[in-house]
Parts: sequence; C-alpha cells; structure tokens
Amino acid sequence: MGVNNQSFIELNGRERAQAILDQGTFRELLGPFDGIESPHLPKQDIVPQSDDGVIIAGGLIAGEPAVVISIEGGFQGGGIGEVSGAKIAGALELALNNHKKGVPVRPVFLFDTGGVRLQEANYGLLSISEIGSAVVALREHTPVVGVISGNVGCFGGMSITASLFSYLIMTKEARFGLNGPEVIEQEAGVEEFDARDRSLIWKTIGGIQRYETGFADALAQDDVTAIQRAVQETFHKKEKVASKTEQVDFYRHLLSKVDPSEKMAPDQFQELYKATKNEHIPSTVSYSLNEVPGSMPNSRGRVWINALINDEEADFEIPSVLYKDALLGREKVRYISVVPNPYNRFLRARKGEVGLDEGWAIAKHVREVVKEDRNQSPRPIIAIVDVPSQAYGYHEELLGIHYACGAAADAYAAARLAGHPVITLIVGKAISGAFLAHGYQSNRILALKDEGVNVHAMSKQSAARITKRSIKELEEASKKVPSMAYDIESFASLGALYELISGIQAEQPTERDVQTIQDILTGAVEDVRREGVDDLSSRLHSEQARKAGRKASLLVRGELGKQWNI
Repeated sequence: MGVNNQSFIELNGRERAQAILDQGTFRELLGPFDGIESPHLPKQDIVPQSDDGVIIAGGLIAGEPAVVISIEGGFQGGGIGEVSGAKIAGALELALNNHKKGVPVRPVFLFDTGGVRLQEANYGLLSISEIGSAVVALREHTPVVGVISGNVGCFGGMSITASLFSYLIMTKEARFGLNGPEVIEQEAGVEEFDARDRSLIWKTIGGIQRYETGFADALAQDDVTAIQRAVQETFHKKEKVASKTEQVDFYRHLLSKVDPSEKMAPDQFQELYKATKNEHIPSTVSYSLNEVPGSMPNSRGRVWINALINDEEADFEIPSVLYKDALLGREKVRYISVVPNPYNRFLRARKGEVGLDEGWAIAKHVREVVKEDRNQSPRPIIAIVDVPSQAYGYHEELLGIHYACGAAADAYAAARLAGHPVITLIVGKAISGAFLAHGYQSNRILALKDEGVNVHAMSKQSAARITKRSIKELEEASKKVPSMAYDIESFASLGALYELISGIQAEQPTERDVQTIQDILTGAVEDVRREGVDDLSSRLHSEQARKAGRKASLLVRGELGKQWNI
C-alpha cells in the first residue's frame, strides 16, 4: 500500500459503506438514531448497540442506485442476531422488489463476521436462511457483490451466505471459511488444525489461497480506491456467469480427485484446481469410496426415509446421502436424507455430518429434480433432517465446505423458486451449517415433538466454550432467551414451524405414525400450493411469529420499508 493510500480494513463498518458509495451520496437507513436494538442482549447483561452492528446505506455506485450492507465486526464479532439479520434480509428483499418493479439497484455486502451471534443463536440461524433466500432470488436480476477484507473475515453461517454471491472480492489479509480455526481445534483437536499456527491459517483460508483456488473472484489491495474500483468493475461485466454453488458437476469432479487419506497442502490444492478447471466435466462422477458393508448404523434419518418410501431400498451415489422418488398420496415426491457412514472417505463426516461430498451430493439430487420437471408439474421435495453439524476439519476448510453447504442451500432455494414445494421434516438434530444446507430453505418446516429433536447454531459444549460460559450458565440464559435453547418447543416459540407433531415414536415409528406423517406432509404440500408464495415469508407471518416470536424481525422490516427510497 502506497504512502497516500487509505486502508479499507482499518475503517469501521459505517466508514466502509461510505467509502464504497459515490462521494456525497451516502444515506443511512434505520440508523442508530432510530433506536432499534436487540431485545435479547440486555436479558443476558450484554450492552446492545443502537444499530445492532449492521449499517444499511443507500446511495450511488458509479452513478447508479445502490444499497450497501456493512457489518461492524467490532460489535459482538460481527455476529448475526434477530435485529441485525432482519436489517440485512429486509434490505435484500426490498432490493429484490425494486428489480421486480423494473427499478434496478446494485447490492453490495461488506462482510466482517463470525457468523451467528450465539447469544441469540436460532434467531441468527433463521435470519441467515432468509438472507440466503433473498440472495438466490436477487442474483437472477443483478450481480450480488461481496467484499471480505478483515479484520474478522467471514465465518460461520455467513460464509455459506457469501458462497451464494455472484462475485466475491477479498484482500490478502482476509480469512474466509465455515469453521474458524479455534472451533476446529476445539471440536477435532490440535492435530487436526493448530489454531496458533498463523501461517497455516492464512495459507489455508486466506485471501490469496481463496483467489488462487477460485473461491474468490478478485484479489484487491487493502486500499479504498482499489476496492471501490473492484466493486464497480463487477457491475460492468456483460456476461452472466453461474455462481460457484450452481457449478455442481465441476466441484463434484474436483473432489473426486482428492484422496483424503493423504493430507493435502494448500499449494497442492491450487495445482489440482488449476489442472481441473479447464478439463471436460464428465456427466457422472466416479468416487473412490471406502468399502461399505451391507449393514449400516441406524439413525433417525435412515429410519424415516425407509419408512416413508415403504421400506423400498433408497438410492445413493454416496452412502451418506440417501434419496428416493416415491408416492406421497397420489403424487411422486423426492425424499432426501443425510445419514451416518462410519466408512466415509472424509474422517470428519462419519457421524451424519454434512461434509464436502454430502453438500454437493444434496445439490445434485435436488437440481436433477428441477431439470427433470422443467416442462411438467414440479414435484415436491422432502428433506428429512437428522444432522448433528457440518463436518469440522482441515480438509473441509481447505476444499471449501462453505461452498458445499452453500450448493445444497442454493439448490433447495432454486427448487422452491421454480415452483417445487420444499418441505422439511425434522426427526432428530438440526444443527448449524448442516441445517442451513439441508432443510432451512424449505417452504414449510415440520418437526417431531421429541426430546431427541434439537435445533441450534452449535453444539452445547462448543457454544459454552465460545461464549465463555458453563453449560449451566448457558442453560440459565436460554430460560430468558428461548432462541438460545436447544429443545424443539423453544424453537417452535419463534414461529418458524408449520407444525410441531406430537405422539410419534421418533426412533421406531409404527404404521400409524408413518401414515400420520404422510398425511401432514400432504397437507403441507397443499398449503404451499394454495398460498402460491415462493419465498420464506410464511415464517414471519405465522400467528406465533406475529404475536411474539418474530416481533423484532417484523418491526425492522416495517421501519426499513418506510425509509426505503432507493
């Protein structure tokens, strides 16, 4: 950086937004003086911030109307809670409405975030699913541009969001990955990833590595003018390019060349990516799978897909992602379930986690339904959810697990936008990035009322470590803030469930249980078709959401709409 250059990284969130917009055009929407703060932080003796760490600004970029969304990494690590998440999702939804009315607006997102704000947990996870939904829809009208500069970088569920963008610009100082090094070390041990090895971190998930392996589209100097120029250039591109999360065949082909039994160095992945990107992509991908015995461990995901397809044999390309077309009532639907495979070639994805292969496989099985049904009635897609988390590991971060999860989420959102009723049935755990990938992009979410059914942003042990609380303190906080709790009834209080289903034997369903679930699934499909809405707004307008669960989300969207004149 030259003597007269100005660092972009050293600016705060508001200054960064001002720097991106043409001089003199910055106008903040729903700013600090509007006084909408998180209602959940004071209950935990945490001082809130009057913009909740997110700046929404209207203005011009190269003379064209634009909206800039900037996260202030200095507040709660840039974590996403209910208010901040609603500001982001609301701004993107309003930009989408502009385009539908023929009034273009350029969306730019300045990332500096660790992902979900664990002190609000499920509110953050809900918001991130809604942000992702808006990005996928908006991307059809205009490039959606993201900048990852630092200081925090981009992690957690927001890295899955970033993977959906049309273009990403990074600095060499930035970091970009799903699971932070400290979290991987806590979950998998120091031998998996040494969080103190700063050189390894930047070689694995830093800006240069992400650019050289195609996970970032441009590498910009840490300079205000350079980043302004890089942002403007993305909007001048004439040719529309498929986002990376839509390039399912390429990334499955790339992963098929990886041998996870040998530790791959960052420079080896660069070489593999460059050698593969110009190759012919085969229509089918052959994996070198570990030998799988005839009997596999049971899990709720396996039990329920087998029950719902009348104990026919489920199909699979990889043993951890089962799928099957079967009748629901009188129509064909596609069921998809992620299940444990103790012989998974990726060691960190052997207990039912959504890993690299799993994310891209889900995307394939969803997108082939969309392709097959292009000229006929779109069939429903049922996501059966029992996922303990995303996979935590060195190879997962190096090879882009955030893109694998993003590909699955993108596929489900694309199916929903194409008219497929997408229904989620939670029969076990629905945790973190795994749930964002598999189940959170659905029109309707159903869940069994059972102690083994949990929804959350992170395992309880990890959440306690990250927030520096004991398990007991975490449980006490969840009594004041239901979004922090793990049980399904607390999640239901947020208003996102279409139905919480009682009286079902979750682990060994009877014939009557299966028939009950099939009837409820049929009703959910009919409800989606009757409503005729292809977004996720039903979660905001349920009776429970309006009365209590999403009051702040609705308030933010309402006030933002009043101030919107871009």
